Amino acid sequence: MLICCGLTTLDITQVVDALPGPDQKVVATSQRATFGGPAANAAATAVALGVQTRLVTAVGAGVLADVVRAEIADAGVELLDVTTARSAGDGSRATGPAVSTVLVTAGTGERAVVSTNATDRPAAVTDRTVVDRALGPSGPSRSRAGVDAGTGGESGRDVLLLDGHHAPLALALASSAREAGFLVVLDGGSWKAGSADLVALCDAVVLSADFRMLGVAADGTLEAVARLGPSFVARSRGPAPLEVLDAGRRSSVGAPTVDAAAVVDTLGAGDVLHGAFAAEVARGRSFASALSAAAVVASRSVTYEGARGWIGA
Repeated sequence: MLICCGLTTLDITQVVDALPGPDQKVVATSQRATFGGPAANAAATAVALGVQTRLVTAVGAGVLADVVRAEIADAGVELLDVTTARSAGDGSRATGPAVSTVLVTAGTGERAVVSTNATDRPAAVTDRTVVDRALGPSGPSRSRAGVDAGTGGESGRDVLLLDGHHAPLALALASSAREAGFLVVLDGGSWKAGSADLVALCDAVVLSADFRMLGVAADGTLEAVARLGPSFVARSRGPAPLEVLDAGRRSSVGAPTVDAAAVVDTLGAGDVLHGAFAAEVARGRSFASALSAAAVVASRSVTYEGARGWIGA
């Protein structure tokens, strides 16, 4: 089983011929509203690839939350909403999901995103019950001694995928997941507060091209991350081959070439990559093999609208 923990948003996406300048208004050629966020898109990707997946996130209450919750259910993802609940009688207003405004440029598929992220949507881990609900029941029990970190095998594995958001929750889950025999994978979109502690609990980390560590040169990032603990570190570079450091050995993983004219939308391509990678690891593939398979899925995704337009196409 795969468990994804992290950010879920409501994405309001509009396609434009060109981004507006200061004080300029433009007319969108199309628009859509659906759930997004790294963990949520990754979870939907894994389900589309046939892997049972639970999403542990903060959705909240209200009309927007209801829309997000319904669409996540339609995607076949099991949802565990751990949003901090407040009494309806204390005069407070329920917090809904984070909202992202996305502008996609027609012709290039490039996107510009403004998001509230998870800054004002605390995910509560008040007792052991929350962690236990998030992690189980999943698959056959395993101890860390019985987990071969990424060498592959016939049977599937329990995998926890984190995107770095909701750090207290992520740290609690990662620690407990390791004790329970899960492989822990991190979608390293950016360096955040608490990232070092989180990376230390991971078996594999897949970084974005924009990922930077303070005081570390770009060409030394993979080694710096690996020194914190994970045996497998990779970094995406757009259409270029992914950089890989596997048990101290450097290599690269290529992806199918996508003609620029065929690119429709790059929104969520990284989320698809991470979700597909975690799904293939959960199937029992080695980290390297899983990354190769995931790169194919992510490359295909940019030829469709949205992060999930490729599903069922």
